[in-house]
Amino acid sequence: MTLISPQPAHVDREPTIAFPPESEGAANSVLGKVRLILEAFGPDDESLGLSEIVRRTGVAKASVHRLAQELLQWGLLERRGSEYWLGMRLFEIGQRVPRQRILREAARPFMEDLYQATGETIHLAVLDGLEVIYLEKVSGHGQVSRPSRIAGRMPLHCTATGKALLAFGPGALFGDVVAEPLARVTPRTITVPRLLAQEIQQARKVGYAIEQEQTRTGYLSVAIPLTGATGTMVAALSVTAPTFRADVNKYVGLLTMVSRRITKSIMAADGGRS
Repeated sequence: MTLISPQPAHVDREPTIAFPPESEGAANSVLGKVRLILEAFGPDDESLGLSEIVRRTGVAKASVHRLAQELLQWGLLERRGSEYWLGMRLFEIGQRVPRQRILREAARPFMEDLYQATGETIHLAVLDGLEVIYLEKVSGHGQVSRPSRIAGRMPLHCTATGKALLAFGPGALFGDVVAEPLARVTPRTITVPRLLAQEIQQARKVGYAIEQEQTRTGYLSVAIPLTGATGTMVAALSVTAPTFRADVNKYVGLLTMVSRRITKSIMAADGGRS
């Protein structure tokens, strides 16, 4: 049962790999070097030249060149002229991760309903380390580009989905986040742990998280947690809109409605194991 009659929606599926910090000693093995090469591509990188990959990885140029040739043969990299691109083979493999696939397939129809009901960008995000990683995004063709993409990452402390994950996720997560300096993304980003704690406490009280212009000036996001069969939080779902037309109460009502339906869908698809 949908919220309204389904209409075509644009689903942003641009596959990207985020660029996490290098692991100590990663370049001491062949697999470690391959990992560094693939992770050299940041969220905003469509392509990289050989010299830039060498600079970012710290791996010898001869090794990068040799391994890149093998990665090209496997389809994990593609080459256009002198530039290297992440290969579609990586995207294909990523789609096989069962837990993420179940979650995306359960949530996507309701995300499309939310888009039709609000006309705004809808995000599905999960916790990965101390960051949000986006599993799915639904938005309109004419909407202003947002600083997010499927498989992209954002900090927990300044995103609505991140705040929802902090509020309803593992108890130790907040301490891990504030143990490091909180990056300022916009002038309104909260970087004081005490103030962030107040926001998280408020989110727990009302059942949803909100951020206004902490990720991008002129935009507001509202997010709620999604739970599996056992009641454990598995993801966060959000609506993002320009502040001048955002309707928080409407978004909270719609998000709450679809969250129950998504939980039922997850339980049915996952056999009650979530």
